Amino acid sequence: MNIHEYQAKEIFRQYNVAVPNSKVAFSVDEAVEAAKELGSNISVVKAQIHAGGRGNAGGVKIAKNIDEVRQYADEILGKTLVTHQTGPEGKQVNRLLIEEGCDIKNEYYIGLVMDRATSRVVMMASEEGGTEIEEVAEKTPEKIFKEVIDPVVGLTPFQARRLAFHINIPDEMLGNAVKFMTRLYTVFMEKDCSIAEINPLVTTNDGQVLALDAKLNFDDNALFRQKDVFELRDLDEEDEKEIEASKHDLSYVALDGNIGCMVNGAGLAMSTMDIIKHYGGEPANFLDVGGGATAEKVTEAFKIILSDDNVKGIFVNIFGGIMKCDVIAEGVVEATKQIGLEIPLVVRLEGTNVDQGKKILEDSGLNITSADSMADGAEKIVSLVK
Repeated sequence: MNIHEYQAKEIFRQYNVAVPNSKVAFSVDEAVEAAKELGSNISVVKAQIHAGGRGNAGGVKIAKNIDEVRQYADEILGKTLVTHQTGPEGKQVNRLLIEEGCDIKNEYYIGLVMDRATSRVVMMASEEGGTEIEEVAEKTPEKIFKEVIDPVVGLTPFQARRLAFHINIPDEMLGNAVKFMTRLYTVFMEKDCSIAEINPLVTTNDGQVLALDAKLNFDDNALFRQKDVFELRDLDEEDEKEIEASKHDLSYVALDGNIGCMVNGAGLAMSTMDIIKHYGGEPANFLDVGGGATAEKVTEAFKIILSDDNVKGIFVNIFGGIMKCDVIAEGVVEATKQIGLEIPLVVRLEGTNVDQGKKILEDSGLNITSADSMADGAEKIVSLVK
């Protein structure tokens, strides 16, 4: 789950992670009032959407007076920002962050992620702040420094100091930088984050170390114990189909293709998308119905897939372990009857109760194409769609 920058900074304040003073605004008048309350000579007007690259898209403006705050707020609110993370459709700006300006000396990058290779949290740092970290990794990877963190002892002051030395934090600010990094790590762990990223982290001419930006993503599986974080969810920033899927405990991610996929198990779902691509097709979604799906759940999954107007065919690929093939078959038949399916449907079943499942499909009298293997199913659905 993702949240807005202003929400991330509120969490930072709870942990004494230093951030500039700021206020959220939902209208032009609120933006002007916020700037007046902050009382800064310089105000920053920042679009709040769940995507990076806002500055390059015109979503971050520096205002030198109240009139400019009003002008920029009016320009940005309601605007659709298109960045490298939004896709060509962009995202509409419904709220702003009004932030006091600060006297920036240098910009840096700090990030925390889970490294699957070591199964540990890694803190990354670079003195190339304000630049996309992917670009730094591609062009100057030697400027990215990492510390692998022992989960028993956490981020040690020694590791934080070493990162600060590597990215050339001024000596007089080392103490503040170490405090900042250790507190950021505490946020990451206690809030069950999957990503904590600050770009840029800045030092100021009056000796402060501040998070000028803030990006926090959270592990969906831990939200049951992060009730305060879950309340920050902004449904306007999420795909309607993904929201509906979450209500039925379905793992769904919308993609750009035209072949809907319904699979049980994340690994099999990824393999299914790969093999569709292999045969020249384009998957329209990732959809994992899980290991214990009911016929009702399968029906809802079908409805969600078909709510995408781009879908021209569906491939159901089930390997029945805990999941029973006859249950899936019943759900497929029920969904097909309810919805009045008119596009090609290919079903591959294997595993527990596979014979019963295939018989249910055959006896349904519906236009369902059976497949003997994953490759056979992918080839058939791609051919039917084309």
